[in-house]
Amino acid sequence: MTKEELVGKIAKEADISKTKANTALKALFEGVTVALKKGKRVSFVGFGTFTVGRRKARMGRNPQTGATIRIAASKVPRFRAGKSLKDAVRKS
Repeated sequence: MTKEELVGKIAKEADISKTKANTALKALFEGVTVALKKGKRVSFVGFGTFTVGRRKARMGRNPQTGATIRIAASKVPRFRAGKSLKDAVRKS
């Protein structure tokens, strides 16, 4: 499903225009992004939880030259599916 298809579904289900549905979806994405940037977790009961994970610095290889390189530590977004979402996918 693309963002455009999701906007169309939201507009139809909520009986609102696609413009308003797109604005609402953008606001949701922005809210989740801002919270994760602050290191907070975002939880939608039954759907899932977004958190920020940390990766340690490690050694890697440049695939073109084979040279050893140092990969810096980083923060990454993570998603853990909730029970309702897992159950819905299992039953499909």
